[in-house]
Amino acid sequence: MHIKMGYKKFYDELLNNAFTIPVKVNYWDNTNKIYGTNNKNEEPNIEITFNDPIEIKEILNNASLAFGEAIMDGRIEIKGSVEDLITSIYEKANSFLNNKKFKKFMPKQSHTEKHSQEDIQSHYDLGNDFYKLWLDPTLTYSCAYFKNKDDSLEQAQHNKIEYILRKLNPKPGEKLLDIGCGWGTLILTAAKKFNLKVTGITLSKEQFNLVKQKIEQNNLEDVAEVRLLDYRELGNEKWKYITSVGMFEHVGKDNLNNYFETISQHLDDNGVALIHGITRQQGGATNAWLNKYIFPGGYIPGLEEITHSIVDNNLQIKDIDFLRKHYQKTLEIWFNNFSEHREQIEEMFDDKFARMWSLYLQACAASFKSGNIDVIEYLLINDPIKDSLPMTRSYMYK
Repeated sequence: MHIKMGYKKFYDELLNNAFTIPVKVNYWDNTNKIYGTNNKNEEPNIEITFNDPIEIKEILNNASLAFGEAIMDGRIEIKGSVEDLITSIYEKANSFLNNKKFKKFMPKQSHTEKHSQEDIQSHYDLGNDFYKLWLDPTLTYSCAYFKNKDDSLEQAQHNKIEYILRKLNPKPGEKLLDIGCGWGTLILTAAKKFNLKVTGITLSKEQFNLVKQKIEQNNLEDVAEVRLLDYRELGNEKWKYITSVGMFEHVGKDNLNNYFETISQHLDDNGVALIHGITRQQGGATNAWLNKYIFPGGYIPGLEEITHSIVDNNLQIKDIDFLRKHYQKTLEIWFNNFSEHREQIEEMFDDKFARMWSLYLQACAASFKSGNIDVIEYLLINDPIKDSLPMTRSYMYK
């Protein structure tokens, strides 16, 4: 009893400064309390139930990991919007997600070619059938671009791909490399709609097999290829255009400079690159729970780190585009799609896996909504003197 009383005091202090919205918390001893408001008549739309207490030392060691695992295991249950709940915690200046006392970063990560392949395959090789349930028909697993508020997810993904390609101002017949090509929508669009000769590389066997099949089905073997290859193994070949979408989050802090060095080395004379990825404006960081269960080896670089790596490798930023709200909306749609197929996903894996991915999608949406993370497109050139891109951005929107 004494131990539980001590736990209750700790939890009360922790949660008393955690929310900007009213949240009802049900404790393991059948007591409850409403946090986040001084108005006792304000009815909370979110309810958290602790079926049993999490060890205090686990929370102090890493709050994100401790609470994430408890939700996966069903020790914590949440009714209402997890996205709104996590957004409110980020918005609270001294909450446990912002307080340095509870912020812990992961130990040094390995990003050898072997480890990178294992990390990518652990996430992307869960099976194409899994991703087909909740992504759009293009199987594009990155931020969409909503030109109009009523765009479907599929239309918004096509918008994103064409927006990226238009930014390059591509000339028919030139070569394009896509680093981390996913399920191939970008290279297929570049070949069919922009008449480019394209190469996609991926470390995912599932993605490689499907992209190869799509190239054959579209009779594009003469102008399109996919390689199961690490970006560090490209040899001496050069391309006029290089794209990379949602890739540099996987390379790790120590390899960020090497990643941009690779882009610089493989860009042809007067080449253009479009690099799209998640970036923290506040500085680079990892998340212990995401790193352990969703993205092994993941590291979100800071804006300053990215720009230094770009400039240090003889590249220049021609244009920079912030798409944070677009990713928030993308994730919200993914979560709704995921929820519609929840029973099927539980049958494919189990209920713990479903809780884990449900938390992941909602937590990421909250992170973008609160500005904790951003997604940015960097348009890069390697020869300012010969720069042939138009002087204004209008060409990107045609």
